[in-house]
Amino acid sequence: MCFVDLEKAYDRVPQGILWGIIFYEDRNFQGRSYETSSDCADMSSYLSRCHSCRVESGCFMVYDRTNYMGNQFFVRRGEYSDYQRMGMSDCIRSCRMIPMHRGQFKVRIYERENFGGQMIELIDDCDNMLDRYHMSDCLSCNVMEGHWLMYEQPQYRGRMIYLRPGEHRSFRDLGISGMRHVSLRRIMDPCY
Repeated sequence: MCFVDLEKAYDRVPQGILWGIIFYEDRNFQGRSYETSSDCADMSSYLSRCHSCRVESGCFMVYDRTNYMGNQFFVRRGEYSDYQRMGMSDCIRSCRMIPMHRGQFKVRIYERENFGGQMIELIDDCDNMLDRYHMSDCLSCNVMEGHWLMYEQPQYRGRMIYLRPGEHRSFRDLGISGMRHVSLRRIMDPCY
């Protein structure tokens, strides 16, 4: 089940702004729907499948596996009529609300798992870590401030993973394997 602690959630967004996402069983916003404003680790309690959504406000990551695993896609205010057009192979199984961040951004990325190998500290976006830092891969990180998206190709293209504050000793723990991480961007979008 998906619950929201309203007191904590209201601290995440500016005063007076409501946020939420509506999921639909079928493409083009058809079929049964489920609305939430918080994280949901398993949507099967609410919908048998989920093939489209409408983001009323806020930013969310949607996942094709339960418990925030598998392929991920960043959604912000707007309509998403067909997940397959977004590059998702299956339907959405879980979602995570991305809190609004005010302040500085800082992340340390490491070439190997468990914070091994070359380390680079970033406070800005990086469109190509290989070219800029001669770093061939990134397999762990420590997000010290802000929320970030990491992409498998230069120029913020390809599959992505959401990195929230905290230590990420292995990206395999996020349900991602066999993916090379080449570019990194701060989530600064005015989603709200």
